[in-house]
Amino acid sequence: MSRTPSRITPFSGNPDFDFEIRSALGRAVAGGGDPGEILAATESVKKNDHDGWYAAWSALARRTAAAAAASADAGHRVSAARAYLRASGYHAVAVNALSAQGDEARLRAEFAEQQRAWQGFLDTTSADVAAIDIPYEGASLPGLYARARVSEAPTLVAVNGSDGSLAALWSACAQPALDRGWNVVLFDGPGQQSELFVRNTTFRPDFERVLTPVLDAVLGLDGVDPSRIAVYGISQGGYGVTRALAFEHRFAAAVTDPGIVDVSTSWTSHLPKSLLATLDRGEVEKFDREMALGLKLSPDTARTWAFRARPYGTEGYGETIQAVRAYTVADVAGRIETPLLILSPENEQFWPGQAEELASLTSAVSTVIRFTAEEGADGHCQPMARALTAERMFDWLGDRLALEPR
Repeated sequence: MSRTPSRITPFSGNPDFDFEIRSALGRAVAGGGDPGEILAATESVKKNDHDGWYAAWSALARRTAAAAAASADAGHRVSAARAYLRASGYHAVAVNALSAQGDEARLRAEFAEQQRAWQGFLDTTSADVAAIDIPYEGASLPGLYARARVSEAPTLVAVNGSDGSLAALWSACAQPALDRGWNVVLFDGPGQQSELFVRNTTFRPDFERVLTPVLDAVLGLDGVDPSRIAVYGISQGGYGVTRALAFEHRFAAAVTDPGIVDVSTSWTSHLPKSLLATLDRGEVEKFDREMALGLKLSPDTARTWAFRARPYGTEGYGETIQAVRAYTVADVAGRIETPLLILSPENEQFWPGQAEELASLTSAVSTVIRFTAEEGADGHCQPMARALTAERMFDWLGDRLALEPR
């Protein structure tokens, strides 16, 4: 797979920090960030200063939320809604920073602030948004239904990634969808956001057990045309969508951003083959000992591991790898019947080459759209090219669903 250096100079020497900054800047096109305040808040944070990184985002979020509250109190609802949306997204970055540090009280307090800002957005936005409960295994999942302002609108079901906030998902696809006359349904699934931090649920690989109940609920909503429902999955949500499509055939079209075949490769590709062979032989305790020793020498990697492992609900290192290896569609992707758009960014850093692999497994129904460094659209989920992403994917969806151009 070709790899061209990014045309955009890194904003931080820490690749995780840099990706978060790029993602936050990219959300600005849909109102989810403001470049000046993002860059001003983060420019002095050093490469390995994790405490400073958290403090910068939390302080920015609190300032922005305070401005939102002042605007709301003065009756300036547009300003309030926009500031609350940004504040919720900034708090979400702070939540991710805390998620690897083990301070549960501070983590839950930060998440509560994130949710208060998100509720502030919902209370002040001009969008027609209503809370919905999605029946799920004897309980329910929390969802939102945003109605278009046009009749006979198509509907987009949005599936979040492993650590994304609803504020980020709103900017990534909900606002672009509403701008084009779509209804949108958002929800927290197992291991995501409120389901993780409030209800302590964890991920599950058989995502059809989640997306089918979601679709059942969507079909019962007023204003939804059952023949024009599409589904979009961002980041690891792309795996969930692809897995579900192998069993759930009622969607009219689907988008995976990016294409993912095997989630576990982002965990295992950097591990020595000899160490993985230890796990494959069933020597889990030995694997855990060697991993623990190695991570003592790499605290940044240890933080990333703790952050990423949390939603799986696993204990040791070996147990985590064994769990993540279940998240593959290699054996079921051939069952997909739904027209599928696969987004493939150059320089994909987590699942390189998997968009093309997924396309080969679904060649009868899939289309690939590539994004390049020359366009400023490289990297996981095209963080600095979200307007371009929305244009290309919604134009494709419109053609598939035979919609009038908007």
